[in-house]
Amino acid sequence: MSTPLVSVIVPTFNRGYCLNRAVDSVLAQTHANCEVIIVDDGSEDDTAERVQNWYGGRKNVHYLWQENQGVSAARNTGLKAAGGDFIALLDSDDLWLGWKIEAQLAVLAALPETGMCWTDMEAVDPAGMRLHERYLRIMYNAYSYFGDGELFQNGAPLSQLAPNLAAPSPDVRVSWGDIFSQMVMGNLVHTSTVLLRRERFDKVKGFDEALKVTGEDYDFHLRTCREGPVAFLDAPSILYQIGGADQLTHPKHMLKMAQNFVQTIEPVIARDRARINLPDSMLRKVLAGGHAWVGRESLKMGLRSQARRELAKSLRTEPWHVKLWLMLVAASLPGPVTSTLQEVYRWISAGGE
Repeated sequence: MSTPLVSVIVPTFNRGYCLNRAVDSVLAQTHANCEVIIVDDGSEDDTAERVQNWYGGRKNVHYLWQENQGVSAARNTGLKAAGGDFIALLDSDDLWLGWKIEAQLAVLAALPETGMCWTDMEAVDPAGMRLHERYLRIMYNAYSYFGDGELFQNGAPLSQLAPNLAAPSPDVRVSWGDIFSQMVMGNLVHTSTVLLRRERFDKVKGFDEALKVTGEDYDFHLRTCREGPVAFLDAPSILYQIGGADQLTHPKHMLKMAQNFVQTIEPVIARDRARINLPDSMLRKVLAGGHAWVGRESLKMGLRSQARRELAKSLRTEPWHVKLWLMLVAASLPGPVTSTLQEVYRWISAGGE
């Protein structure tokens, strides 16, 4: 097998305390021909000094600094500097397992029509304790819309596609095909697990910098899948940290994530309805769910006018959700009453209605 150059983009902000672990996991890959492009998005800690001390003499580790502009802009800065035949994305608090890139390159070599390969992931806490061996389908609930065999058109054991690959287990399955329609129901791809061909990335162009704070990854992966077939290697290839206060998936960012989801999905459904192979009922469900999500998060933040507007949009599409009617009533009443109704809503939710 040839040794193509893989460019690995690592955006970071005030994560000098953990950045080296992420970078070291790239340098420890069994596929050795990787360049690491660290993009410091205006860190105010000692990140620059640490990078110099750790990697000052290494020609395959590059450090770029910019004023703070957000993770989308940081990734785009790194992508512009990438010289590889393949591109990978790694968040600065995640770790790769040693076989990741070699296995994904083997999959893409065996399936030349596919432009991206992603994997499952294992969840760990900030101390490194393993919490979930298979976390992808827990984190991304869009998988719940599709049963076995409904997501991909094709599948085979990894051992059949790459018989000489030592890891992961040869029993691991690879699936591939056009999943643009399925991705409309929600994200199925985790950013730190992906490997893209340069040709596919050139069509996707980069991350939308208008999607601030969080949720920008869904838009990027949706556009990646829109451009053609992709592949999924069904084994955890990364250790994904959960529970950190500085993560973009922290609960304090949920309102923005919900808003960015709706901002992403509405124009896609309007523009691409003819090529989305899903019934109208599923599209109504995802749109109603998106507005309900924004409404719930708005009410938590005390933004009652916005909550009423978004909950009403959801209920106009799917009017039979009792919980959402309760939330709409809560958003329409004075503050103390609202708090009481929110407690009632949480009690109903905990009862597993």
